[in-house]
Amino acid sequence: MPKIKVLLVEDSPVAINIYEKMLNSSPHIEVIGKASNGEEGLNLVFQLSPDVICTDLQMPQMDGLEFTKQVMAHYPTPILVLSNSVQKADVDNIYEVMKAGAVDVMAKPQTALGGNTESMQNQLVVKIRVLATKKVAVIPLI
Repeated sequence: MPKIKVLLVEDSPVAINIYEKMLNSSPHIEVIGKASNGEEGLNLVFQLSPDVICTDLQMPQMDGLEFTKQVMAHYPTPILVLSNSVQKADVDNIYEVMKAGAVDVMAKPQTALGGNTESMQNQLVVKIRVLATKKVAVIPLI
């Protein structure tokens, strides 16, 4: 069975390394590209054809919301938004990214605060495996 190809779009090198380690721990998932902002991410989407994209919301040049809109307009791919801006209280942010075409959201791991990384890793792997089975449609830019 081919591995699920994941593109990571995140401006924090520390977060990218954590996500990559978590995802590569699964025999079903392979991180095929990493970008530090939405512009880089968009170029990699076209080059690499990932099965699933994980993106942050706050990034320089092009943020995660605009990146999601561009991906869904030009190259629809299931997107998981991994961000500090999608905690339960961030209803507006969650609504906006879901409306833009993201399939799921997940709050960034609070590992520095003694968070359970194993539980986070399992949750992330499960979300990626589920998203890889989803078909998404073009959402035209308005």
